[in-house]
Amino acid sequence: MKNALFIGGTGTISSAITAALAAEGKWELTLLNRGNRDETVPAGVRVIHADISDEATVATLLEGKTWDCVADFIGFVPSQMERDWRLFRGKTAQYIYISSASAYQKPVVSPFINEGTPLANPFWQYSRDKIACEDFLMDKYREEGFPVTIVRPSHTYGNRSVPVGVHGDKGSWQVLRRMLDGKPVIIHGDGTSQWTLTHNTDFAKGFIGLMGNPLALGNAFQITSDQTLTWNQIYEVIAAILGVELKPYYVSSAFLAAVGPYDFRGGLLGDKACTVLFDNTKLKRAVPGFQATVRFEDGICDTIANILAHPELQVEDPAFDRWCDSVIAAQEAAREKVKNTWMK
Repeated sequence: MKNALFIGGTGTISSAITAALAAEGKWELTLLNRGNRDETVPAGVRVIHADISDEATVATLLEGKTWDCVADFIGFVPSQMERDWRLFRGKTAQYIYISSASAYQKPVVSPFINEGTPLANPFWQYSRDKIACEDFLMDKYREEGFPVTIVRPSHTYGNRSVPVGVHGDKGSWQVLRRMLDGKPVIIHGDGTSQWTLTHNTDFAKGFIGLMGNPLALGNAFQITSDQTLTWNQIYEVIAAILGVELKPYYVSSAFLAAVGPYDFRGGLLGDKACTVLFDNTKLKRAVPGFQATVRFEDGICDTIANILAHPELQVEDPAFDRWCDSVIAAQEAAREKVKNTWMK
């Protein structure tokens, strides 16, 4: 049986992969993390409790071990990739790095995105750091054959949070709370830009197909659904599942990015405000039979049901709620001022 080590393994993306591997029983899986979500780890999956940033301790814990696949789900800056390279060079047949589809060129020149689309994002440091991580790892692949595979997820969701475009620091629950309370919900732009949302179980199928796959070495792959929705459709589906009327309030992405305090310059101008249509042909060639089968209408229904059944997932964010009200009031005041000035 092949063995794999996941750095992380209990997050939105990685938890679905962990669960699928445990169910299949074809890989012996070990997670290396700090143990904050041990209760979610399936039976049969081993956990090593350690902080990957403590390189010396991790090196001691992993001494003498080799892996068929190592995947890092929590690597964000090049120094972390340098650490992983030191820890795993010569000790793994494959190293998978989780990058981000937000690394693709912004502003978007064409909405049609594949792995050959240039990487450049002047709006978001997060994305530029991901690009730098990719560059380091691919240099090591070219220089010495470090067996890297790059994976670029886009907006992937699971059962703990609802994907929305505009939310505060505490997640998306407050947006749902506003819907339930009959309050207007801010949607960036006019809601007509197109977006792709991928259920984490679909992502897991593509990811597992790349594990131990010789066609994956030295290559980058995006893993997304083929279903594309407008943001209006996304919010309408969410409101319909909640059984409430959607009251959309449209605010330009540039305005939202300018007023703060939230990082909408990166999250919107550098990502969600752009229409993107992902071409998964490369993945389907490497993983024959891959198909994302969870439609958003079905996946998000399960997500919302899970959140409503678990109060601990309903994290209130009164500061974001007040911020929404202030943005709406300011735009309405400006509208009335201009209207009253020029319609006299």
